[in-house]
Amino acid sequence: MHAVTAVFVHGVPETPSVWTPLVGNLERDDVALLQLPGFGCPLPDGFDPTMHRYADWLAEQLRAFDEVDLVVHDWGALLALKVLADQPANVRSWATDVGDLGADFRWHDTARAWQTPGEGEALIDGMVGASLTDRAALLEAVGVPEADAPAMATHLDRTMGEAILALYRSATDIGNEWGPGIDRIRGRGLVIVSMQDRFRSHRRATRLAERTRAEIVELPNAGHFWMLEEPVRTAQVLTEFWRRLARS
Repeated sequence: MHAVTAVFVHGVPETPSVWTPLVGNLERDDVALLQLPGFGCPLPDGFDPTMHRYADWLAEQLRAFDEVDLVVHDWGALLALKVLADQPANVRSWATDVGDLGADFRWHDTARAWQTPGEGEALIDGMVGASLTDRAALLEAVGVPEADAPAMATHLDRTMGEAILALYRSATDIGNEWGPGIDRIRGRGLVIVSMQDRFRSHRRATRLAERTRAEIVELPNAGHFWMLEEPVRTAQVLTEFWRRLARS
C-alpha cells in the first residue's frame, strides 16, 4: 500500500514556515514542506531561478513520494498548475489558491514593477536594505499578520531578491505559456478562495474550478495569507477534503 504524503509548497516572498500554524492543526503527520531554492536557502550552483526551472524542480521533488496530496499557495500554486498539466501519476489530489491562467491574465502592480528593469532593482534594493522593522511593515502592508511579519522579514535577503526578479521576469507571458495546459489537469482538486485577498480574482478562481472540475471553497474573512490568518479553519477545510477522497 502506497504512503500518501501531504506536500506543501509556499509562495513569494516566503519560506516553508508560512505553513507551520496550519500543519500544526492537521490530523495527519505525513507532511512535507518543500522549500523553493533561493527562498530562505541558497540557490544551488547553476540553478537558473526562472518559472520553467522552478517547475522542473517541483516535478523532481514530487517524484520522490509514493503518493501526494498537494497543497500550494501563490507562486507555489502557479508552478503546480504547470506540473499538474503534465499529469503526474502520483498526485492523488491538489488544493490551490490561485485562479485560472489565460490570455487575460494580468500581473499585480508590484509584480509589474519587479518585471521592469531598473524599477525592479530599486524596489528590491529598498526591501533588502531596509531595517527588520521596516521590512516587517512592508509585509504587513500586503496582508501578513502582524505576529508573523517579523519572522518572515528575516528571510528577505539579497538571494531571495535576485530570485524574485529572475522569476517574475521569466513570467511576463505566463498566461499564454501555461494557460492552455490547465485543460489537461486531472485528479481531485480544491480551489480555495480567500475573499479578502487583494491579489486574487474570484472570477478566475471559479473559472479554474470549472476547467479542472475541482471543488471550490470560500473563506469569507481570509486574505492572501489564509494559512496564517485562519490556520484552524483551513486545516479543517483540507481535512474534510481528504476525508471525502478516502470515502470516494
